[in-house]
Amino acid sequence: MITPKLALPNFVDDVEVLRHLAMELGAEGIDWSFRPHTLPRTPLEQTRLARTLARLEPLEIRYHAALPHVDPGDRDPNRAQAALSVLERLCRVTAGLGGRVLTIHVGLGRSTTQDLSWHRTLENLNRLNETARNLGLRLCLENLAWGWTSRPDLYEKMLRKTGLWATLDIGHAAVSPSITSQQFELEDLVSPQPDRILNAHVYHLEVEDHHIPPEDPADLSPRLDLLAALPFCDWWVLELRDALSVRKAHGVVRRYLDERRQEAPKSQGVFLRM
Repeated sequence: MITPKLALPNFVDDVEVLRHLAMELGAEGIDWSFRPHTLPRTPLEQTRLARTLARLEPLEIRYHAALPHVDPGDRDPNRAQAALSVLERLCRVTAGLGGRVLTIHVGLGRSTTQDLSWHRTLENLNRLNETARNLGLRLCLENLAWGWTSRPDLYEKMLRKTGLWATLDIGHAAVSPSITSQQFELEDLVSPQPDRILNAHVYHLEVEDHHIPPEDPADLSPRLDLLAALPFCDWWVLELRDALSVRKAHGVVRRYLDERRQEAPKSQGVFLRM
């Protein structure tokens, strides 16, 4: 299995506190979320952010666009173009900060996809991905708990038709109606394009927009087994929103990884004897 890097989200504004917790836990990175009020709008703001992020060294940083209602596939062409412009600017900001991976969403913050256009979504995501590629970015589409990206068939189609990479949120997947109804299995989010998944968001469940941490490895093991088998998914974000929950998730995931490492030599030994 690939050895993943464990990363923390920027759930607190104080980067010194964030860095201290990450270093204490032995985490290797920070998954930095841009929000509407934190997205740099001027070169000066970007310079200030770069100085802030430099205080996180030696931790690796990947980026995440937490921008509700910013959809380049909006049925309203003016809103769609405005959203595309925001995301293209975010790609430039991310590249300017030295970032190489950025996660985006389709339908974030919405309760319906009726005000989105499937055709325009694909068209503008292709344009956005071209911008990202030219900047040296890998643009990843995250699955949500509802909507198009919660359905394995539509998520696969969207990735295939846009050429985007993927971020698999296992908490979203577990509560997706497509999964809970047993119409699909969680493996169906993974199996069509396992080599497109670069990142994972790791926690137990999302309930009313609240992320629930795991209590023990049994809460996550089947899902982590899927992640561990992916060839390029080496970035596992403990996507919780307070220090206690992050610590709890870290303990569970670390225990899972330690147990897998201990089992690996035994499996190899059995293979050699056969």
